[in-house]
Order: sequence, then C-alpha cells, then structure tokens
Amino acid sequence: MSASILIGKGETPQRLRGEYANRHGLIAGATGTGKTVTLQVLAEGFSQIGVPVFAADIKGDLSGIAAAGEAKPKLAERAATVGVEGYAPAACPTVFWDVFGVSGHPVRATISDMGPLLLARLLDLSDVQEAVLALVFKYADDQGLLLLDLKDLRAVLQYVGANTKSLGSDYGLVTSGSIGAIQRALLQLESDGAEHFFGEPALELSELMRTDLTGRGIVNVLAADVLYQKPRLYSTFLLWLLSELFEQLPEAGDADKPKLVFFFDEAHLLFRDAPKALVEKVEQVVRLIRSKGVGVYFVTQNPLDLPDAVLGQLGNRVQHALRAFTPRDQKAVKAAAETFRPNPKLDVADVIQQLGVGEALVSMLGDNGVPGMVDKTMIAPPRSRIGPLTADERHAVIGRSPVAGRYETAVDRESAYEKLAARAAQTAAPQPDSATAPAGTDTGWWDHGAAPPPATKRSTRSGGRTRDTVMESAIKSATRSAASAVGREIGRSLLRGILGSLSRR
Repeated sequence: MSASILIGKGETPQRLRGEYANRHGLIAGATGTGKTVTLQVLAEGFSQIGVPVFAADIKGDLSGIAAAGEAKPKLAERAATVGVEGYAPAACPTVFWDVFGVSGHPVRATISDMGPLLLARLLDLSDVQEAVLALVFKYADDQGLLLLDLKDLRAVLQYVGANTKSLGSDYGLVTSGSIGAIQRALLQLESDGAEHFFGEPALELSELMRTDLTGRGIVNVLAADVLYQKPRLYSTFLLWLLSELFEQLPEAGDADKPKLVFFFDEAHLLFRDAPKALVEKVEQVVRLIRSKGVGVYFVTQNPLDLPDAVLGQLGNRVQHALRAFTPRDQKAVKAAAETFRPNPKLDVADVIQQLGVGEALVSMLGDNGVPGMVDKTMIAPPRSRIGPLTADERHAVIGRSPVAGRYETAVDRESAYEKLAARAAQTAAPQPDSATAPAGTDTGWWDHGAAPPPATKRSTRSGGRTRDTVMESAIKSATRSAASAVGREIGRSLLRGILGSLSRR
C-alpha cells in the first residue's frame, strides 16, 4: 500500500492516499475557519512522504511551516484524539520565493516563456490587440529576436509599429492604435512591478522538485502578500507555472505518489474576469497535468468561485464552514453539499453551517478512485508553527537555502532590444562623402596638379549668382540665334502684309 497523509478523524480516520493525490483537490471555507492550517497539514504530510510542494502564502501565515511548532497541551491532546502517531513539533525543509525578491529568492520568467496568450491576459488586451501581440511574437521568432524582458518586447513593438507597411504583406496590417494600446498596457504593467518578474536567470522548474538529504520533500513557499494585491499578475504567474510544468514534465502514468503538489490559494482570482480562452487553458492543464504526476489543490472561500469543468476534476475535498447570510451564500452551501457523496447519517447542508474552527467535511478518494462518503472530521494539528516567521527567522532560512545566490543577480544578455538598437544605429550612420573626405585621401584632380574636368554642375559665385556650364552656354546661344531669325522673318512678313494692303488701296 502506498504512503498516505492523515488529515483528521471523524467516524473513521480520513487519509489522503498517495496514489490518488494527483487527482487534485479542493480546500474551501469562509474566512477564519481553518483553511490555512489544513493546507499546512497537507503540505507537511506531502513533505514527510517525499513529495515536494509549491504553495502561495497570501497572509504570511504559511511561513511558519519552516519552524517547529510549540508543544502546547491543546495540540498534543488533539493529536492524540485524531490518532497522530509520535506527535512532536518539527519544521519542514522550506525555500522561500518572491517575485519581487524581497521576502524570498527572486522568481523570473522570460517574455517568450510567458507567451502571447498569458501575456494578453496579464495586459488585459482586447481580441484585436491580442492578435497584434501574437503577430509581434511571430515576427520576433522569425527574426531570431529573443524576447527576455519588457524592454525587448517594447523594442519589437516599436519596430513593428514603424514598419507596418513593409511587414503587412507577410504578417498582416497593424494599426498604430493597437500598438499604442499595448505599449500603454506595458507601462501600467511596469508600474505594478512586473519588470522584476520578466528577465533572466529564469526559474528552473527542477528547483521546485527537490528533496532534502533525509528524503523529505522541499516546501516551496511563494511570498504573495504583495503579489496578491496585483491579482492579474498573481493569477497569471501561477497559471504560467502550471503551464510550464505541463509542457516540460514527461508522462508519469500511475505512481505511488505525485512528483509535485501545487496549492493555489485564493483560486477565485484565476477565473475572475478571465476570457474564455484562458479558462479553457486552465481546464486543459488541470485535466491533463495529472498524467504528469502533478497534483493541484485549489484553496478558495466558495466552491462556486471555480468553473464546473474544473470543480468536476477535484476528487479530494475538504470543506470548512460556510455561512448562509445571503441568497448567494445559501446557493453555495447547497452546491457544496451536493458535490459530496451522501452520508445517510449527515444532513450535509446543515452541518456545513455549524462547523467550528478546525472542523471540516472531508471526502477522499478510496479504492479504485471512488470518492469516500463525506464525514465530519476534526482536522489534525500541524507539527510546524501556526503563524508567521519573524523577519530575522525568514532571512536565516533564505540564507541557508540550497538555491541561495543563484537567482539574486539579474542577467541582461543580448536580445531583441540590443539587436534592434544596433540595427537602427547602423542605418542612421552617415555614408562616406568626397566633399568631407579626410586629408590625404585621393579625392580628384587637385591632388595631382591636373586640370579640372569639364564642369557638370553649377558653381556658386561669391555674389550668389551661378555660372553657366559650357553646354548650357551653347544651348542658350543657339536658342537666342534661332529666336532672332524667327523674329526677323515674322517682322518681314508683317511688313510685306502692311505694304501690300496700302498698295491695293
């Protein structure tokens, strides 16, 4: 039998079995009902069975997983009641990450890695603007222009906007309005601090799938207290991470335990105002990433925050209390109750509203992947600290991290910005001109004392008038002679006409 994680105890112990942990899960409940502690218990359990974890820490509370908890009598009593064997305070091996590089190691990705679809979501672009952005990516790829950071993307946008006519036959027409809208969105993105995220060295996904020397999985904690305030960047980053895992990891098939477990806190941010194409992308990743050995656990207040197509993929469920104060809350309670396998001994819709802190309705996948009957469960206590680390404790953990010093210094190698700047400088460089040739250069007749060649252009006199060339003088002379001859002939004809008229009279 594979390893399992004890979540708590109701009528029977509730365990998450390792071979079904990649079938994804849901942790839901109102604020203050114990979702973060449940997440902490699951993360500890995965670490103990050798599964690396990645979790977003919205409030900073999850950082306590890096320190041993206190041996409080209440926790020991609960552990004994639930059936935790050998309960003792213990820390988990932890690595802290931070997109802004303040509360953890910097996390970076390149513009190319993000791709036009996720970047369009991040920039909140219209369909037309998204198509223009895809065109820009295609042109950069065709020309071998690396898109690593924001200045690279801005440079290619500017180049495409300035050469729309010449590029139109190959890539289609692009309006200056669409280019301008994308550029303005990039400025807004930069003001949100996204320039810290885009660049190199990019995060190697293998860093998130480490175990320590004792075989315990590393718990990777993303400091998201600031990132959470920029919901579009937060959700896009986590979706990018899922997409990269899906694309890079090989097929795993059925295994005794996952390769990595991913906790997505405040999951409703991923789907809020998301375009249909993005929601479909999330559904695809969640549905297929299971075969890569990755389990995804959504943490949210209300199950209705998730699309039905995603909710239907979540086999392991922990439902904390919900409060039915509004019609929408009542609908959420009913929906949550209907998603569980019924238990004839429980009125699930009623129990959900009466759960205390640290209690939950739990249903885990059992034999052959069949959902177990829902059970009112007392959640096991964590072994690590409940609550955040101090700033000094966090810095100490960061300092002894296995990736310390690897991502702290940004790298800016030659990419689209540098190549386009060099191309523009070469185009703008002045061409050699004989009139400005340096001394000692063979520029013509004056260097050899030879007579000047026949003039072909007008030269300017000091008075500002111009001297005619030889050919011009000959033409003018011939013209004047012809004009004089014609004038004389006309004059004689007129005179003969006048005299003839007088003689007839």
